[in-house]
Amino acid sequence: MNSPTPKMIPSPDLPTELARLGLKATAQTLDDFLARATQKRWSPLQQLEEIARAESEARAQRGLQARLRQARLGRFRPLADFDWNWPKKIDRDLIQRALTLDFIAEARNLILVGTNGVGKTLIAKNLAHQALLAGYTVWFRSAADLLTELAACESPHARRRKLKLLAHPHLLAIDEVGYLSYDSQAADLLYEIVNARYERRSLLITTNRSFKDWNTVFPNSTVISTLLDRLTHHADVTLIEGHSYRVRESELEAAARKKKRS
Repeated sequence: MNSPTPKMIPSPDLPTELARLGLKATAQTLDDFLARATQKRWSPLQQLEEIARAESEARAQRGLQARLRQARLGRFRPLADFDWNWPKKIDRDLIQRALTLDFIAEARNLILVGTNGVGKTLIAKNLAHQALLAGYTVWFRSAADLLTELAACESPHARRRKLKLLAHPHLLAIDEVGYLSYDSQAADLLYEIVNARYERRSLLITTNRSFKDWNTVFPNSTVISTLLDRLTHHADVTLIEGHSYRVRESELEAAARKKKRS
């Protein structure tokens, strides 16, 4: 008759020591780990393999959560909710190819052009989220916030430090270029961003203005031509045409409420 396997009881200080060594997942689930190891009669090698697996998964999850916080995506709908039949014109193949993230690996840019409400931001946020899941670092900022942050730098040194930070993420998504008008200094700042990432890291841009109209967004700027030349040199540019999806949803919701009342 086999004698019962003795129960392993950790010392009170063991979780603290494991956490100090960086084995946070093991420290947090130590009692459960020891119970499973006892029940399944894991060998020392199996125990080490389980610790390595759990720590690797936990570290990857912590890394993803940190990248999500840094990206500042906010709330967004999944691309599965996007009605591909609503736009009058959309290059679905190009967008689905972009979801493979090959443009990030190749340090290419992706530019989504279209009027308000056709889904540019939804697509951009889904692309950014896919990149985060794949382990890439991502920053997602509106053009207004980004240019305001740079303009607010108190010195040229602080601005250079900020531009160095903006050059670092694998993907920098700049949303809503063209929704507001800016002065020529803003165009200079946007050029600095594009130049800092040129042929090194990818940009994802959404804009409601065609490139020929960027002079009205950044009036009196002397760098627009050079900015666009570098921005589009290694880039896929896709045009989305159609009516506002948000307006359509509002109309459908209003019709549904009216039907319910009647």
